[in-house]
Amino acid sequence: MVIELRYNRFQGKEISEVGMGCYALSGAYGPVDRKVYKKVLEHAAQQGINFFDTADTYGPKAEQILGEVVSPIREEVILQTKVGIKEGSKPDLSYDAVMSACEDSLERLDTSYIDYYLVHFADPETSVEETVGAMKDLKTDGKIDGYGVSHIGLDEIRKYSKAGNISIAMMEFNAVSRKAKEELLPFCIKKDIGAVAFSVTGRGILTGKYSTGTHPEKAGIKSIDPLFKHAKLQSALRIVDRLKEIGRKYDKTPVQTAIRWVLSQEDIICALTGPSSKDHLDENLGGSGWEFYEEDLKELEEYLEEEEKWLNQKEPQVIRTLLTSSLNQDLQKAYSDMIYVIETSVQHSLTDEKEIMPTFQKLWSMKSSEDGITKEKIQKIQEELRNILF
Repeated sequence: MVIELRYNRFQGKEISEVGMGCYALSGAYGPVDRKVYKKVLEHAAQQGINFFDTADTYGPKAEQILGEVVSPIREEVILQTKVGIKEGSKPDLSYDAVMSACEDSLERLDTSYIDYYLVHFADPETSVEETVGAMKDLKTDGKIDGYGVSHIGLDEIRKYSKAGNISIAMMEFNAVSRKAKEELLPFCIKKDIGAVAFSVTGRGILTGKYSTGTHPEKAGIKSIDPLFKHAKLQSALRIVDRLKEIGRKYDKTPVQTAIRWVLSQEDIICALTGPSSKDHLDENLGGSGWEFYEEDLKELEEYLEEEEKWLNQKEPQVIRTLLTSSLNQDLQKAYSDMIYVIETSVQHSLTDEKEIMPTFQKLWSMKSSEDGITKEKIQKIQEELRNILF
């Protein structure tokens, strides 16, 4: 297969349209064979991918494995890693924490500098100015070329933009999660911030391997992911069918068509993928090197807008049903239903994230509690959510 990987020029760097993310090394999608994944990273570099993303919280070996792969070709690649949260601890973006974490990442990555150093998650106990102060000093010291943000909302990004000169904003963006197009992308375009899209295959749902009668893996985060349930799943499967239909015109798979749609958006400088096999990586690379005909792109945009309208009408109904009906007898499904309610309520602005976060934390902590997930605990969560939303 001939792969024509394109590059975007940003801040003097040539960035491959398709990048490689290392989130799978965290184990979020299930067990990963690190030796096999290292081969995939090596294959990515051989195929021309030069943008690699990781984080200090993607497991004890993620940065080290990536460093082993790219250190021989360090000047040919762009390294991005993140700071701010570690497993089992609160977010910490204090000056000292950022400075110390950067030194640790530099050592694990076996490099003298990081191209882009990103805030991973917001830290409500540290001022944005303090965090940006650390980033500025790291840049002055030559330890980072630029800094940016990830997994934070528009209001928080505005604060970072005002406090400093952020280069990169990472955002979840794909054909089934399009909220970034409404808010984050326009802001990035206005401020000349490079937008890096992650989860461009919709956490795998755009591969076409899922259906109404199938369920994601029990071992990974997909087992509780709202995207694979209720109205979200119904809409996603219809979108996959449309991607198949359009992709056939170009001899492309649904995944390749979905990645091309992401890259067709203004200001997207890189679409991050995180496959755990060479074959899947090569398929993802097929999202680069071609363009939609104008009429096909317009048709797809209009279709996605219609699906968005349908979700806006349907999901509040689903939420009400889940909160007023008896819990699913399968406690794992009942648990994931409450996750669905919380995430979807925030997405549709039915509640404020700060108001619902304490309930989410109670729900999330069940998994690690001594008695685990129980019917009584979930019923209390259901009652709390009813009081918040109704």
